Amino acid sequence: MADGGEATATAVVTLGGKGSSLSPSSLHALSAGTARVRVDSSARDRLASSPPAANRTSPAAANLQISFPPYFTAAETRASLAVLLNKLLVSGGPGTGTALVDLISDSLNSAEGYEGFGNLAVTNEEVSISEKARSSLYGISALLDHLSTALSTTVDAVAALSCEAIKADVVVFNPTDSGDGFVSKDEIGVASDMKVLLNGSKLVGKVESEAISSILKVHATLRRVVKSVHSEVRVYLNSSVKIQKTGSTTDGAAVVNVLWPLADVLLSIGESSLCRAKMDLDAIAADALKSSLTGMFEKECARMDDLENEKKVLNDAYVGREFEKFVHELYVLCGCVWKTVVWEAITAFVALEGSELIEKGKHEEINGVQADKKSEKKKKKKVVLGRGTAVLVQLIKDRFQRNGSDESVSLEKLVKDLLLFLDARGPEFDHFLNKVKDIVDSNESRRLPKLPKGTRDFGKEQMAVREKAFSIITEVFKKHGATALDTPVFELRETLMGKYGEDSKLIYDLADQGGELCSLRYDLTVPFARYMAMNGLTSLKRYQIAKVYRRDNPSKGRYREFYQCDLDIAGQNVRMGPDYEVIEVLVELLDKLNIGDYEIKLNHRKLLDGMLEICGVPAEKFRTICSSIDKLDKQSFDQIRKEMVEEKGLTAEVADRIGNFVKERGPPLELLAKLQDTGSKFLENEGSVHALKDLEILFNALEKSKSINRVVFDLSLARGLDYYTGVIYEAVFKGATQVGTIAAGGRYDNLIGMFGTKQVPAVGVSLGIERVFAIMENQIIRPTETQVLVGFLGDDLPLTAELVKEFWVAGLKAEFLINKRVMKHIDYAKEYRIPWLVLVGERELSEGVVKLKDFENAKEEVVPRSAIVQELLSRLGAVRT
Repeated sequence: MADGGEATATAVVTLGGKGSSLSPSSLHALSAGTARVRVDSSARDRLASSPPAANRTSPAAANLQISFPPYFTAAETRASLAVLLNKLLVSGGPGTGTALVDLISDSLNSAEGYEGFGNLAVTNEEVSISEKARSSLYGISALLDHLSTALSTTVDAVAALSCEAIKADVVVFNPTDSGDGFVSKDEIGVASDMKVLLNGSKLVGKVESEAISSILKVHATLRRVVKSVHSEVRVYLNSSVKIQKTGSTTDGAAVVNVLWPLADVLLSIGESSLCRAKMDLDAIAADALKSSLTGMFEKECARMDDLENEKKVLNDAYVGREFEKFVHELYVLCGCVWKTVVWEAITAFVALEGSELIEKGKHEEINGVQADKKSEKKKKKKVVLGRGTAVLVQLIKDRFQRNGSDESVSLEKLVKDLLLFLDARGPEFDHFLNKVKDIVDSNESRRLPKLPKGTRDFGKEQMAVREKAFSIITEVFKKHGATALDTPVFELRETLMGKYGEDSKLIYDLADQGGELCSLRYDLTVPFARYMAMNGLTSLKRYQIAKVYRRDNPSKGRYREFYQCDLDIAGQNVRMGPDYEVIEVLVELLDKLNIGDYEIKLNHRKLLDGMLEICGVPAEKFRTICSSIDKLDKQSFDQIRKEMVEEKGLTAEVADRIGNFVKERGPPLELLAKLQDTGSKFLENEGSVHALKDLEILFNALEKSKSINRVVFDLSLARGLDYYTGVIYEAVFKGATQVGTIAAGGRYDNLIGMFGTKQVPAVGVSLGIERVFAIMENQIIRPTETQVLVGFLGDDLPLTAELVKEFWVAGLKAEFLINKRVMKHIDYAKEYRIPWLVLVGERELSEGVVKLKDFENAKEEVVPRSAIVQELLSRLGAVRT
């Protein structure tokens, strides 16, 4: 590696020393001729032990022709030579002479550069290394890595300038990181950098465009691909070459496969950049300036057809396994896309600042076209750019001032200078790139706090949905006689362990505090059982709505912190009475929440155990096999079968028997009759007979209460938790929103007794509010319950207070707003969906009236000031107390 770590820092790249390595940036410097290569003296000493030069002409010596394809550029050739030199130094041992090393290093350091070596007398080992080094593939790959890495930073800055030039709606850069895995880390990074660049801008916020909305995903994809390419290229550059009869280096196809995704994303970058550049041109105010720059843009900037043609050449090279041509053409494509991005920067800069720089307050011609005189007469408003983009714009303007100053700049000169300034291979570009990195790394907005994965915030609209759901759930729970209970958010670890089977690994453990090992609660059922045992209770019907925590992998509708809404009935009761009521509560809850179509899958743990016994599963494996069966809603039986056989030790025959049983599902009474029919294997198992009797009682009760149509008897339902002993069930949403299980529960007769007290039978259900909430979010729900907004056109707080207090005393839900602009009141009422607006201004005060706006019916009328409260009470159907 270069002394000091970067080639550009010392302009010397040292190879062959202990710990030295070749990086894409140092290779870029060597290829551009801005750095010299130096072979470490220790490496030279090691190679000096090779046979004398005279022996090279012996029959054992070999001839080597070092050549590269004629379409290689000088930079590509120099990069390839540098890689070959590095491979010789890294892999060569005694027997590798210094002649070839000296020849390559001298060529890299010469002003003329490589001009072809012809036939050289070299050792067989040198031939082997040079043949296996694939220096051209690795060299150009490194150049691609360097250029695409710079591009991944530059495109954000340039796109930010375009956003301001076209006054784009940038709401896309505020993604909700819900922790469910659907907003990637790279997307969040792009959004964060764009917000830093645009922070404080007064230009953005109006124009919607796909060229803007696509930035998040396209730029994030570029970041992800560039990271992958970078990690692979560093390995290619510095891995030693194995000289063995059977050995070989990485095949060229492997290199190409690593680079292929870069071709696709470069095409997307080019397409979106071209689209924004054309929008920038349209945003230029001066017609003459716009016309001239458009002509230059169309003449010099790559078109989408050009990019597509490059992609076709790439594809042909890939199909034909022309690997050197492939990497060369990909490098060309990257250069084309880079030039497109630079032209986007030019058009955006001209749209923002070009008129001022070019005209400088005086009239002049641009390419023979008369400038628009009207633009001179317009009073220029102060343009407020984002804090980040303002720095970049000033950087460019400062450069023009250094180069010549206060006089007006011609369009041609401006374009030429920007092309040089933003040339990634040029001497000035690093200054621009480092400035962009400084902005996004040091700006305070960059350090805004971030949510942990699997958690989420809730804004006003979401809280309105949540509160509505909680209100319905609490009402149903209380209707059935349940009392409220709250328990600590963390428990002693010993309280939770041994209750959840394989899911115990998802428990969040806390650091030892004062000698107690604690864990965040996994559910609300075990804390309820602990509460019952600790207080010696033998009967309780309780509900609890609280957060629980699971160290799970976040996915759609699946979080690490989430609410559960539990109802549990503990104590002796008529057989299946509590089970029936809990299912009735679940049906009532889901119907009242109005989420759409759903079904309640139901099974019995003793029936499941009987099934496993009938199939030949050993008793000690019942729970672990239940855990496998419980995954059937997410995986195919073939996958589950493989897990049961290969990981859990069942024979294939036993697994196949289980497969025949778990396929059984259908209407409760029909399937129950089939399982109770003469000859059924279940009738030979004591536990199964007991379970079938339980289900018979339960299904008949549900049929009488007309809730049986919501239930499906499903023998594949297992519920993985260890503490279930009887009926088990889970509700599944059947609508378009894929959220999986939305509620679940069952009977757990032995859980309370596990805490050292006598056994207390219990049954419960838990509603996963987060998943229900994901469904309800699509419903239109007002973020507040405000009935009327009292708006004063002025700044008189005492008069506002007098009127709004009358509404409050009358029991109306009212807010007030004091602002001189009528639209502020109207916009506020619309944003919060407040149905009524009472508006009072100077005229209304003098006339003793108010204006009453009815947003639902789009009506406005004048009402006497003294009658407005009673008028609203009447219209809202309220009764004044």
